[in-house]
Amino acid sequence: MNDVLPAQQGLWRYFEETVASVVTSYGYRQIRTPILEHTGLFLRGIGEVTDIVEKEMYSFTDALNGEQLTLRPESTAGVVRAVIEHHLLREGPQRLWYQGPMFRHERPQRGRYRQFHQVGLEALGFEGPDIDAELMLLCARLWDELGLHNLHLEINSLGQSEERITHRQALIEYLSAHESSLDDDAKRRLHSNPLRILDSKNPAMQSLIEDAPKLDRFLGDASRAHFEGLQAMLRRRGLAFTINPRLVRGLDYYNLSVFEWVSTSTDKAPLTVCGGGRYDGLIETLGGKSAPGCGFAIGVERILDLLQAVLPEQHAVCDVYVVHHAPQSHLAAIDLAEQLRDHGLDVLLHCGGGSFKSQFRRADASGAAYAVVLGEDEIAQGQATIKDLRQASASQAQVPMVEAAHYILEHGFGVKH
Repeated sequence: MNDVLPAQQGLWRYFEETVASVVTSYGYRQIRTPILEHTGLFLRGIGEVTDIVEKEMYSFTDALNGEQLTLRPESTAGVVRAVIEHHLLREGPQRLWYQGPMFRHERPQRGRYRQFHQVGLEALGFEGPDIDAELMLLCARLWDELGLHNLHLEINSLGQSEERITHRQALIEYLSAHESSLDDDAKRRLHSNPLRILDSKNPAMQSLIEDAPKLDRFLGDASRAHFEGLQAMLRRRGLAFTINPRLVRGLDYYNLSVFEWVSTSTDKAPLTVCGGGRYDGLIETLGGKSAPGCGFAIGVERILDLLQAVLPEQHAVCDVYVVHHAPQSHLAAIDLAEQLRDHGLDVLLHCGGGSFKSQFRRADASGAAYAVVLGEDEIAQGQATIKDLRQASASQAQVPMVEAAHYILEHGFGVKH
């Protein structure tokens, strides 16, 4: 688990504000669920033979009442639980989004910590492939807004449960015939979750996996029509994608469409930054009336890792830095700082004394667009000197204190407001 330090907040805030803007433009409303849920929710929702449940969940017994509780390893199950508990589908289909920390006890790796953050969307009550396409198009728009152009969409269809059962049996028979070539993890999964073997990254097993029975051979007409409809919609919008028959996702609740967005940056190894799909049986599994669902989750730390390479440093913490150095100047500086804030400007007021030179160093390091200076002469004349910290010309002007905010807003190159 790691700290997110003040110097990193600009990047986090930029990402979160961009997400909120994009998802709102598609009609998604935010939902906030607890980070603690009853353990049984994840056993039912995620699946008892998944990696998450078997070895990654932070679960414990509440010493006060003996309840079995778990820090949420993902949010879909919790969102569905909330939708059922509060009868939200009685109002009609729901477009929901969330953000926040998740917890998994797994090997830390680039962009993934044991406390990590996700942004996710859940569309509940929509049956056709149009909502699947909407979610993927929304992702594409988000990447464009963020300036991320090295992300590629991979899709697949897992069909329906009865189709997966037939495929599962064929897969077990095939893998059992080659059991001597399986690694220990694959042997463990062979009869409990053989589909996950197809997602193995073990180089020694890749040729075996490549020749394994493909799920698409077992899809029925309805599943094929759903998948073909999705592809047609993506092509109509010009969204490039690759069909990856080995894409299975790691949770039991998926059916029909599944997808991932993978980083294809040339200077880093491919990395999945977003994954999701359809989960039509989950609401009923968790005790609600049967209704379809579809969603995805974005790994925030992984996206921020990519954003750092394409964005200028997000280090500005204020619009204006107030520099002052004269007897009684601090009282006038406080008054001026409050006036500037009244006009919507973010202001850092220098505290603790120090020379003008040292104060200007701090002003520059703050990322402020302007320094507002109050020296002895300015105080005596009721004036403020406004110095542009970001323009090459380093221009400055002296204006009455009461007009300082108007001047900055009128000439505000580099000011956020």
